[in-house]
Amino acid sequence: MGSSSSSMNDVPNGQQLMQETGFSAATILRLYERFDFLDKDKSGQLRPQDFGELRELALNPIGDRIIGSFFSPGQEAVDFTSFVRILAHFRPSETNRTQKEPANSSTRKLKFAFQLYDQDRDGKISRAELLQVLRAMLGMQVTEEQLQSIAERAIQEADLDKDDAISFDEFRKSLEKVNIDHKMSIRFLR
Repeated sequence: MGSSSSSMNDVPNGQQLMQETGFSAATILRLYERFDFLDKDKSGQLRPQDFGELRELALNPIGDRIIGSFFSPGQEAVDFTSFVRILAHFRPSETNRTQKEPANSSTRKLKFAFQLYDQDRDGKISRAELLQVLRAMLGMQVTEEQLQSIAERAIQEADLDKDDAISFDEFRKSLEKVNIDHKMSIRFLR
């Protein structure tokens, strides 16, 4: 146990990150080791190409979008603190947390997921953006006509204000019955 707390002293902002994200010291240490492994040039920063080492993302059809979510527009690298804050979205929710709206709340998880679709960041998922994700996820398994049909149906069902796009509120309403906590949890963080 002593080695765990002394190792936490080596982790940048470790105590603050524990409090802010709800991650345990052991999880913060594992994330730091993973970050350090990905940081091949030992700069203390990760670039998008560094994430290519993660098999889970390399095999994910929307892995490039997930990687992109770690970076703000124009940002070319992410430090450890930012890395942990993004990963906190994937931590299972706890009902007894006192923090106002932690990164792993259902609303924050939905906002994160919404941004994976809303690539132009205009606050709406257009038909074209939805089709891009469907193509990435379904690829050669379905025809272009089937993809168009799936996108059309999704827009029709979710687009309550009939503007031919899905706003965040519409996105949230369309996923009310989905256990977003289960869908957006990463096993290695538990």
